Amino acid sequence: MLQVAYLRNHKDEAIALLAKRNIDASEMVNMAIALDEDRRAIQTELDAIKSEANKISKDIGGLYKSGEIEKANQLKTRSAKLKESTKILENDLNTKKQDLAELLYKIPNVPNTIVPAGNTEDDNEEIFRKGDVPKLSETALPHWELAKKYDIIDFDLGNKITGSGFPVYKGQGAKLQRALITYFLDKNTAAGYTEYQLPHLVNEASGFGTGQLPDKEGQMYHVTADNLYLIPTAEVPATNMFRDTLLNERDMPIKVTGYTPCFRREAGSYGAHVRGLNRLHQFDKVEILRVEHPENSYKALDEMVEHVKGILDELKLPYRILRLCGGDLGFTSALTYDFEVYSTAQRRWLEISSVSNFETFQANRLKLRFKNNEGKNEFCHTLNGSSLALPRVLAGLLENYQTDNGIKVPDVLVPYTGFDRIS
Repeated sequence: MLQVAYLRNHKDEAIALLAKRNIDASEMVNMAIALDEDRRAIQTELDAIKSEANKISKDIGGLYKSGEIEKANQLKTRSAKLKESTKILENDLNTKKQDLAELLYKIPNVPNTIVPAGNTEDDNEEIFRKGDVPKLSETALPHWELAKKYDIIDFDLGNKITGSGFPVYKGQGAKLQRALITYFLDKNTAAGYTEYQLPHLVNEASGFGTGQLPDKEGQMYHVTADNLYLIPTAEVPATNMFRDTLLNERDMPIKVTGYTPCFRREAGSYGAHVRGLNRLHQFDKVEILRVEHPENSYKALDEMVEHVKGILDELKLPYRILRLCGGDLGFTSALTYDFEVYSTAQRRWLEISSVSNFETFQANRLKLRFKNNEGKNEFCHTLNGSSLALPRVLAGLLENYQTDNGIKVPDVLVPYTGFDRIS
């Protein structure tokens, strides 16, 4: 959630940067500033009335003691009127606060100045590419056919148990999946991230804290009996560990990693590009998260990007990095880098990671602050990234490492799998 002080002091800048998202935010920004001015005026009037009421309360006691009953009664009448005014103003104040909060929830984060303008993913800016695309034989198969051929993922069985988008991993496929999770966690903890095992359901407050609500409720599975939500990413429970927290400056940076299954309805998804592991309703992901001092957050973002690059280098997968344009930027993000691995059999790029800086947007919702060296409270910056999302990594491994004699396992994973080939 954007801070009203920022909108008030940098109104033109905010409107211009939000235009990169292809939205005209002028009306919402002006309305937010106006509501805040109304709120502040009501608060000032309310404080003045309460101050007068407190003074009258003290004066009444003194007048009764001195025998000035008539003056005391006059002040009691005035005090009763002030109480009525206080109730009215408090109701008005609460209404203004609620209206302002609901409006601010609808305004997305302001993009960083380096975010390119654009409408769709076709306008994203490629900033890095590495790895050679392997030359496969003419008999090369896409991963969903490889999964069936080697009996390592059963999409039909998952459909029978639950529905489409819920695959069953089996045998060497299940072990390769587990190996990837452990490998990713080991890489993250070696880089200084503390591992957490996190809940897979969150309450409504957690959804609001990280910006999934009210923006993405249609994409989340809702457990209505208990008003809980299945997590779309570990980012939600991991970030909400720090909701309503006041840190000391020396506590930062905080670096968290965790593995969770993730659940997304993916409403409206269809076609060839969602076949197999390309888009699922349930999938595994290892996440990294950082809570940073505002002065250090973009250095931290660069470090996170380099960390993910290092993992893909070890897996020896061809990949590229995109800087997302305004039209493709997530609601809560100020700057996002997407990693894509090349699927040789499908001849297309598959997104496998997003690494984002949210600046103070989530922290404002979460009330996540730190006390600076001057003793003043400031909002922290939050960042997160996939390290990594498993389905498309696995798809890339199966397709790019296929041979006429089975599927080779990357050398770095062999200690985790116990085998070097799926055959």
